[in-house]
Amino acid sequence: MQSASPIQSAAPVQGASSVQGALPARAITGVDGLIRDGLVDAAGRRVLTEVGEAFRIRISPAMQQKGAEGVLAQFLPDARELNILPEELVDPIGDDAHRPVQGLTHRYPDRVILHATQTCEVYCRFCFRREAVGETGQLAEDEFLRVLAYLRDHPQIWEVILTGGDPLTLSRRRLADMLARLSEIPSVQVIRFHTRIPVVAPERITDDLVQAMQIRPAVWLVVHTNHADEITPAAEAAFRRLTRAGVPLLSQTVLLKGVNAEPDLLEQLFRALIRNRVKPYYLHHPDLAKGTGHFRLTIREGQAIMAALRGRISGTALPTYVLDIPGGHGKVPIGPDYLQEEGPGRWLVTDPQGGLHDYRDL
Repeated sequence: MQSASPIQSAAPVQGASSVQGALPARAITGVDGLIRDGLVDAAGRRVLTEVGEAFRIRISPAMQQKGAEGVLAQFLPDARELNILPEELVDPIGDDAHRPVQGLTHRYPDRVILHATQTCEVYCRFCFRREAVGETGQLAEDEFLRVLAYLRDHPQIWEVILTGGDPLTLSRRRLADMLARLSEIPSVQVIRFHTRIPVVAPERITDDLVQAMQIRPAVWLVVHTNHADEITPAAEAAFRRLTRAGVPLLSQTVLLKGVNAEPDLLEQLFRALIRNRVKPYYLHHPDLAKGTGHFRLTIREGQAIMAALRGRISGTALPTYVLDIPGGHGKVPIGPDYLQEEGPGRWLVTDPQGGLHDYRDL
């Protein structure tokens, strides 16, 4: 897709999707469905169709009910996605550069990412894998066998992170089979799911699915959520099913202009997560994915937001603000700096209110 100037934004029609009630029967997967359900204006059909041809569209029933602008902005196609900037990349976090076998990314010594499927219940407009998701479905059996062989040959791998796509879109039978075979590898001590399912399709968190997670490696689940309005009563019920079964919950959030890039909005989200026994884990600076420039803000702006949050919410509710270095070089914390070295053993410390204090450590 070549660069193009923004022509038409898919802003929600005023008042659309604000009516609560029974969930729609099916996901929306194209521009015609968005127009039919009043989520975008028909005048933008041509350019939004072009966007949909470049980057897939899918909005689950649960997310169609949200009237909050910050929720729908994550899923509605936007003409600005056709504006590809020179610094934007097909593979911004370097999955392919660290792929020893198909379906596996081995970037850190003790853990790997297992791309269990390329399917999602929603296709986020800012996704760093947006050009891959939806293409090939689940990992083929022969590919999974090669993954298992690689894990056996590398006993330093302690943790397997299932992602995709979204691993919880797999059938309960397929997922249970994969978990059972992973659990047979003694060196695998932790299995971690990265998923959006508890918020975007909470009905999929069934008792049978939770039962499949009752295996020898410790199972952790990291839920991707960006706005407090995603945490519906149904999502809260899904969280309870998981926590009551002993599955620890973390969250990851992407800092997004037009969605959540304000201290008040993030405070609401992180408080809602903590109330539901979900520990905010990472706040990601947005990746350099193609066509996502309208979501990005500067690191300085992000640091200022984190500094504002530190004095307002407890440490349990604060995630680590991180940058995934382009090219696959790993994540690093990029939060605000509270220390300035003044000389040997002398520091100037900034408190959460902006006050300055001398400190000596010699």
